[in-house]
Amino acid sequence: MSLDGVLQKVLEAVPFQLTTDGGPEEARRRFAELPRTPMHPDVTAQDRSIDGPDGPIAVRVYRPPSQRSALPAVIYIHGGGWSVGDLDTYDEVARLHAAVAEAVVVSVDYRLAPEHPFPAAVDDVWAATQWVVRHADQLGADPDRVAVAGDSAGGNLAAVMAQLARDAGMGLRFQLLWYPSTTFDTSLPSFTENAAAPILSLQACKGFSRWYVGDTDLSAPPPTLVPARGDLTGLPPAYIAVAGHDPLRDDGIRYAELLTEAGTPVELHNADSLVHGYVAYAGVVPAATEATERGVTALRAALM
Repeated sequence: MSLDGVLQKVLEAVPFQLTTDGGPEEARRRFAELPRTPMHPDVTAQDRSIDGPDGPIAVRVYRPPSQRSALPAVIYIHGGGWSVGDLDTYDEVARLHAAVAEAVVVSVDYRLAPEHPFPAAVDDVWAATQWVVRHADQLGADPDRVAVAGDSAGGNLAAVMAQLARDAGMGLRFQLLWYPSTTFDTSLPSFTENAAAPILSLQACKGFSRWYVGDTDLSAPPPTLVPARGDLTGLPPAYIAVAGHDPLRDDGIRYAELLTEAGTPVELHNADSLVHGYVAYAGVVPAATEATERGVTALRAALM
């Protein structure tokens, strides 16, 4: 399970570690300055503003170069520890999902912690999810073929959206969870094994979680914070992708086990030579490209 050789060279050339050291603004600045490779210029994008529970929410709507009259829709929820990331830093990731899944993708610029701790992000993404389903026709999308996708903290929020949509009778077709945070259980083996992993360390996991949790009582956390504690029956099929060199590896694996026990169809893929955040290396690192295409292809197949 050694680190992919090409990936190791990339990490050496562009060293980056998610950290809460220096505060949120410094973390956002460093993340925004990371180099990103444009890959899907044929995907069009339009910025919009929708009504949120506490003011407008910015979204970006992506459309692939498709001749199909009605496309499926995907709500994409970016990662970044609920504290970094925005429409621009995740632009290429959203474009990739639109191009490969051949879907209208709506990327959500939810409020960030620690300035806006839980449940602000949940409230914003839930408002955006409802907006996409209700306005699918206006987006040129099929309201019966809507999925959620997200990475890391966004995977947490995507899992929460699947549960909220089920409870609201707004059944989603699929959930694509990239190395999600779902259990908040740092006793899982991967948190120790990968405590000093590239990109994301155990210390960073704890720091970003503290920012997000805020004053929430963790003695009985709600499922909108810890989706693994929710009712997992009747949820849409899931594809859960994890990475071998990631503290969150066993977190995603455990959520896959819980979904399976609840009767939800799950495909789990462990990219054992990769690190947290590997979707950002698609098109650069062959193993990341393969793992990313595998997940987005599963999304496309579920929405056909």
